[in-house]
Amino acid sequence: MELDHPIFTASIALIRQQLEAAAAADAALAARLAGLGPLERDVLERCIHSSGDLSLAPDLVFAPSPGACQQGLAALLAGAPILCDTAMAAAAVAPMARRTLGNRVVGLLEWAPAQAPAGDTRSAAAVAAAWAALTNDSNEPLRAPVVLIGSAPTALERLLAVVAAGAVAPALVIGMPVGFIGVAESKRQLAASGLPQIRLEGSRGGAGLVAAACNALLRAALLPPLSP
Repeated sequence: MELDHPIFTASIALIRQQLEAAAAADAALAARLAGLGPLERDVLERCIHSSGDLSLAPDLVFAPSPGACQQGLAALLAGAPILCDTAMAAAAVAPMARRTLGNRVVGLLEWAPAQAPAGDTRSAAAVAAAWAALTNDSNEPLRAPVVLIGSAPTALERLLAVVAAGAVAPALVIGMPVGFIGVAESKRQLAASGLPQIRLEGSRGGAGLVAAACNALLRAALLPPLSP
């Protein structure tokens, strides 16, 4: 199946050249890249391609490594739904899902109230209902969702609280909320949760990056890693 446009393939080749050049001058980066498995490298390279930012390589965390990507891929192969915190992320993932495994892609705001409750956000308020709907369907076998959080740190914190209270754990959290308010705190909570995760440290993130990480896993379901 042809999934990669020639421009994308050429871009990945350039990204690899630039990463290797940077690693030649930075021992820490060289060790970091050497410790990544093929699937992790695919995710990293697709995130760099999506962002145009080679400097995110040291801040992209896989936990456990290398198990997080493999767990996410296994869940997608088993038909896990993909829950996105924004319509933008869902729109970026849905075409790849259709072309590969056909996983259901849903937006968190489908369960959001029309108005944000006092002291809360619409996305955080939607988490409990969305999670119940996706994990308690008696007509479907349980497939823990893969969760993409690129814009809503409050939703990430609420999801972690729901899971800590005993709800089904996600198969994988791609946690990359962007911004400056509550973002660092939510990422620290994700790091401490022990959940399988792909996390981008610092203030960077966004819908494009979480979608790029998920699309790398979907692509890997049908194709081997791009040849070096």
